Amino acid sequence: MKGLFFGILSLWLIISKAALAGDIEAGKARYAQNCGNCHGPGGMGLASYPKIKGKEVPYLVDRLKTYRAGTKVGPNSDLMIMMAQPLSDVEIANLAAYLNAQK
Repeated sequence: MKGLFFGILSLWLIISKAALAGDIEAGKARYAQNCGNCHGPGGMGLASYPKIKGKEVPYLVDRLKTYRAGTKVGPNSDLMIMMAQPLSDVEIANLAAYLNAQK
């Protein structure tokens, strides 16, 4: 019984870590759907929309979750809040992984 518990716990930890790591390809698809019009190809930044490519994953996750919670940060907050509110934790992790990979 103890072995089964640790086996299930290990599997859960592996799955959780993979979900937090983010899927770059899924992030790329979501980025193209919602983010590219303002932040430009690969997050290079356009006009008043900042460059977000290459940023650290924890920063990107924190910022997206902050916007999702409805907290204003910067001049484009209203738009970012609207865009971030429907994102799941997995979608945020995927977006962060994709943007971090853009060097």
